Amino acid sequence: MEEVLRVTREHAFDYPIIWAENFDSLADHMADLHLACTKICVVTDSHVEKLYAESLLAALPKNIQTDLFVFPAGEENKNLDTVNELYYFLIEKRYSRKDILVALGGGVTGDLTGYAAATYLRGIDFIQVPTTLLAQVDSSVGGKTGVDFRQFKNMIGAFHQPRMVYMNMAVLSTLDDTLFSCGMGEVLKTGLIQNAALYRWLDKQRNDILSRQTEALTYMIRECCKVKSGVVERDPKEKGERAILNLGHTIGHAVEKLMDFSMPHGHCVGVGTVAAAWLSVQRGLLSQKDLAWIKEMNTVYGLPNQVDGLSAEKVLEATKSDKKVAGGRVRFILLDAVGHAVIDDTVTDDELLAAIHYISRRKNYE
Repeated sequence: MEEVLRVTREHAFDYPIIWAENFDSLADHMADLHLACTKICVVTDSHVEKLYAESLLAALPKNIQTDLFVFPAGEENKNLDTVNELYYFLIEKRYSRKDILVALGGGVTGDLTGYAAATYLRGIDFIQVPTTLLAQVDSSVGGKTGVDFRQFKNMIGAFHQPRMVYMNMAVLSTLDDTLFSCGMGEVLKTGLIQNAALYRWLDKQRNDILSRQTEALTYMIRECCKVKSGVVERDPKEKGERAILNLGHTIGHAVEKLMDFSMPHGHCVGVGTVAAAWLSVQRGLLSQKDLAWIKEMNTVYGLPNQVDGLSAEKVLEATKSDKKVAGGRVRFILLDAVGHAVIDDTVTDDELLAAIHYISRRKNYE
């Protein structure tokens, strides 16, 4: 006789995002999680270690063993070799499934730590403590974790939600202008895909944002997190709507790869967004006025609209290894208005080539 037992695959899960002025309340918020851990491993890179490791370690619960794992800063170290070193560190320190990792740093640290947490002992908890604008508005929220594999960005990864995201707003004061503008690439993207009011606010409040007024930045980051968390709640495993978060990323990732990661991720997203907006205009979805507005906002916030020396053919080829390719076709994100993105899998190679030419200074398509 045939029998069937149904197993529930997913469980409801939520986590807090905390905005604070320092690290002082971190231990209290960790206590609210009712963790059963006896060890905490803080994972950070060699740059952030010098800035914040000491103050964060001092803010952790006093009755729990704490360890610090430091890896060399840079996207080039977001790979399996670094993850393997972290595994070995945790094994040597006898970390169990009840223990927890804390990712202190930007997107590289958060992605790498999250992937290690997802896979060590088949999964342990981790907390995100993002220290860059990009990580605060994007990569620390949503549970996407992973590392690069050879020249392929984020090719190995897992969905693994953090137990908490703790944002110390004071860390933004130490960001250089490049890192700040890098984060703004994801901020502008967020407004473009699903929050026209935020995009208009970013235009009107440019002076407060560029002068890094805490109140303005906190509002901006909170609005970005609201958009992303809403999308992720509705589509946690990127089966549909979550793909809109990839506006600017298909061409952006290809540019990033071909430039050997010398161009910051947020800048690549910015120029990729221009390409997507231009293609949206060609499709009759978006107005020339909105395209001009998008380019102006990029300029205001230090993001490029074009890139020197691109080979359109090589960029096109690089898009074929993108994670969003299905059935040989790229799931491309277009705009039919500022504040509304659409998913399209009918974009042809010729259209992609034209969009890539548009953002390359080799040829002017304006």
